[in-house]
Amino acid sequence: MPTQWRVLAFLLVINALVGCAPVERSSAGDKVATSGSIETIVFADYNWDSAQIQNRIAQYIVEKGYGHPTDVVFGATLPLFQGLRRGDIQVSLEIWLPNQIEAWYEAEANGEVVEVGMSLGNDWQSAFVIPAYLQEQYPELDSVEDLKDEKFMALFATPETGGKARLVSCVIGWACEEINAAQVEGYELEEHVHIITPGDGAALNADLYGAYENGEPWLGYQWGTNDPALLLDLVRLKEPAYTDECWSTTKACAYEDATIVVAVHPDLLEAAPGVVEMLRVWGFRISLYREVAAWLENTDGASANDAALWWLNGNAETWRTWVTDEAASAIAAALAANEIPDGWPDE
Repeated sequence: MPTQWRVLAFLLVINALVGCAPVERSSAGDKVATSGSIETIVFADYNWDSAQIQNRIAQYIVEKGYGHPTDVVFGATLPLFQGLRRGDIQVSLEIWLPNQIEAWYEAEANGEVVEVGMSLGNDWQSAFVIPAYLQEQYPELDSVEDLKDEKFMALFATPETGGKARLVSCVIGWACEEINAAQVEGYELEEHVHIITPGDGAALNADLYGAYENGEPWLGYQWGTNDPALLLDLVRLKEPAYTDECWSTTKACAYEDATIVVAVHPDLLEAAPGVVEMLRVWGFRISLYREVAAWLENTDGASANDAALWWLNGNAETWRTWVTDEAASAIAAALAANEIPDGWPDE
């Protein structure tokens, strides 16, 4: 059986065990030696845009600046985090805390992961987001409690929801899928809200974009670094403020703002110390990603690979501060020669 199919089969088993959506693309998981000697640095290629674009930028820097081969394994949060813990994956540029806090603390305590830096920055998220134009039409709709009003249940209802408000929740296999369901229960909204769980981030975004373009009602999950949240005028319905006690029990409160960290498998510390040092000062923040999201929105047919090249070519003054002078010269030369990393997936 070819290597790529053995890896795919392995990841599908893991997905089945954790109840996540199937992994759509995988590679290179078997290129990692358990002794700490790493042939290929494998990135967790989560199924949302910001993670993939950050990966492409980092892969370019690692391959062209530091001479290490790279690859990616595509999938959802839970199986890819387990891959990081095992050492099948070496780098995750987006560990969202507190979403993954229990598994994260356990993995840290077991010496399976190491936090080395911050990615994007702090970010908000909520399962109860509506377009701003809708609140302009219904200014009294400003709280999750308002969803119990029959008027607003009817506003968001569709033929598939049985008279309940349609709530487009978190993607299948992401940590927030279970959190959002717990919030609906904690707010006693089960009789008022019908949860829709998209198959991937693209489906979630398409659902919102379609409603927004037509000026239709929409209720659902978003986060600050997701493309629609960066590009559209959205409003979060009010929720009780986050507290540790609430979050550890009913979750009938708002999310705490997320801290997004960069994590590596411990083997990478010895195998590629230069790469680890680069990740320690990784400076790709929300303000930078907002520019990339806008470029993608205005560039027909552009992929994450295209976006990474566009950003790298236009922001040398930023990425040069993350790398050594020698690496910076090699990266600049590769960009000038229009070189493409071998580890980038075909798009």
